[in-house]
This record gives sequence, C-alpha cells and structure tokens, in this order.
Amino acid sequence: MSARKEKLLSLYGVNFSGKNYDELLSMYKNTLNKGVHGLCMSPYEEGQQPGDQLSRGQIERRLDIMKPYTQWVRTFSCTEGNERIPEMVKQRGMRTLVGAWLGTDAKINEQEITNLIEVAKQGYADIVAVGNEVLYREDLSEQELLKFIKRVKEELPGIPVGYVDAYYEFCNRSKVVDACDVILANCYPFWEGCSLEDSFLYMKDMYRRALMAGKGKKVIITETGWPNAGGGFYGAEASAANALKYFINAQQWSKEEGIEMFYFSSFDESWKTSTEGGVGAYWGIWDKDEKLKYIGEKSKV
Repeated sequence: MSARKEKLLSLYGVNFSGKNYDELLSMYKNTLNKGVHGLCMSPYEEGQQPGDQLSRGQIERRLDIMKPYTQWVRTFSCTEGNERIPEMVKQRGMRTLVGAWLGTDAKINEQEITNLIEVAKQGYADIVAVGNEVLYREDLSEQELLKFIKRVKEELPGIPVGYVDAYYEFCNRSKVVDACDVILANCYPFWEGCSLEDSFLYMKDMYRRALMAGKGKKVIITETGWPNAGGGFYGAEASAANALKYFINAQQWSKEEGIEMFYFSSFDESWKTSTEGGVGAYWGIWDKDEKLKYIGEKSKV
C-alpha cells in the first residue's frame, strides 16, 4: 500500500524528530507566510487592559500588521472602542467574527448586545458571537444566555449567530446548541495539562466532541494556541519550540481538513497575567512591542 503523498500529517501530526531549532523556525515561517484562516484580535497595548478606551490609531496599526497573514479577524467585545474594529477589518478586505463580551454587569451586557446588533446591521459582521465562556465562568445562567441569543437572532436574520465556550460545555448544553446557528468552540490542550507530544491528537478529539455535540451544525474553532514562555500547566510546558510545533500542526491540520480555526492570539498582552499567571502574557504571534516573535524580524507592513 502506497503512502498518501498529499498529506503531511500523521496521526500524531508533523514528524519533528531530528529537527533542530533553526529548522523549526524555517517550518514555522513558511507556515505563517502561507497565511491562516483567522486570528484573534489583541488590541491592548502595553500598560492597557480591558476597561481602557482603545484608540483608532492603535487598532489600525495592529490590523495592518495582521492583514498579510489572515483572512478573518475575531473580536471579543463591542464596547470601549472594540466596536470600531469590525469596520476597520472590513475596510482592509478581511472578514469578521464579532463578539459581545457578557459578564455579571447587566448594564455592560446591555451595551455590548446593543452595539453588537448595530455593528452587524451596518454590515460589518459575517458571524456574531453572543458571549464568550460565560457558562464556564458561571457569569450567566443558561436561561439568561439563551435570552440574549434569541434577541440577537431576531434582530439579525441572515447572519449566523453562535456562542463561544470551551468545547466540552456544548456536550451538556443541548438547548444552547439548538439556539446557535454555528458552534464556536475553544480548544486548548495546554489548559488541560496535555503534553505537546499528545496535543495534536487531543485537539482533534476536542473538535470531534464538539462536532458530535453540534448535531450536524458547523463547528468553528474560535481559539487554540500555545504559549512560548511563562511556565507550565501540569504536563503542558510553555516554550518557544513547543509554541512553534503546535502552530505548525494546528495550521497544517486546518488546511488539510478544511477546519475553520482562529488562532490565539495575534499579540502578546501583559494584562492577561492577572487571570492566567505567567503564561498569560505569551500567547501572541507578535510580541507586546508588535514585533514578529521567534524569527528576529519585524512584521511585513
């Protein structure tokens, strides 16, 4: 039986055995330069955090850096200047997955949903996400979330509406699955303590479980990634080599299997250490100074 030459991935992903760091860098650069389906937007500059107002200039600068590498941009919020991002993405010929950030503050939730609907009605949203991991965080009840989803769907006929959460949340949330047009699943082998060696198989199983929960609906991986520094989490180790390998595997799989995937994240953001510990600041493809990481060169702008 002959090997399938068109497929680069084995069951465990790309064979990295015998590859030195320079060879990994070359593979990474080649993969990145071919482009990815989507990137998660990281808008906050050093010293900023959620709650700070974003300027038009910083958004435009970061989008210009991202543009050569991606077709889609995912946003997380529709307040504090985040609501400006989708229009600027569209001006650059890219597509948008626009999110409303929901939490425990009813007033903020109302503003997020109102702005999400307005942004979409202006033609700046290709897909909308009503909330991100609010069930995982227990910020809202399932019934409260369903009311928001129903409201947005009624206001935005013709635009796919979904909800973002960890893949396993959908396995026990049939009402949420039924309410969504598309399943938006976050898949993080790192945050489940999985070693890099087993991470590719583990991610594929995460996606499979989301597909099964989705009852035939499209599943989009809305976040996945691997930090390059900051420590470890059980069997998962943050390192530059592991971040390179994970990115290569994820992107090759996305392309070979036609899986829509948003990589997390575009830029390092130091404020995330407050909730994620040391690794929180090191998920980006670009560093906090907006320089392309690993390969020692500035981004192509």
